[in-house]
Amino acid sequence: MRIGELSRATGVSPRSLRYYEQQGILTAERGSNGYRAYGADAPETVARIRALLAIGLPTETIREVLPCEGPAGPRPEVCPGLLARIAEIRDTTARQAAELSRTSDALSRYLTENEPQAPHGR
Repeated sequence: MRIGELSRATGVSPRSLRYYEQQGILTAERGSNGYRAYGADAPETVARIRALLAIGLPTETIREVLPCEGPAGPRPEVCPGLLARIAEIRDTTARQAAELSRTSDALSRYLTENEPQAPHGR
């Protein structure tokens, strides 16, 4: 399947498909004419990539977990390695969010404590 066919089959732009290939998360063979040729499983792979991107995983992480096979076949939602990595990212995100919340609270307190007082009425 060529890039245009894969794009039409998945609704993903050729530019994005080339990006996925550059990131090492989608593979294509090159014909003697230089055209990309994707395997029959490429639409499923692209769907998995899109699903993983949609939950916020970076392409580096997708490259690590994409080859994972769950008990029911290539279903990333049941892959223990993927689930562990997603839990790790969630926990890191929660810690970062808590730290940002503490910083925001401290900034708000500082502003409240240091606001110029309005002069009392005349």
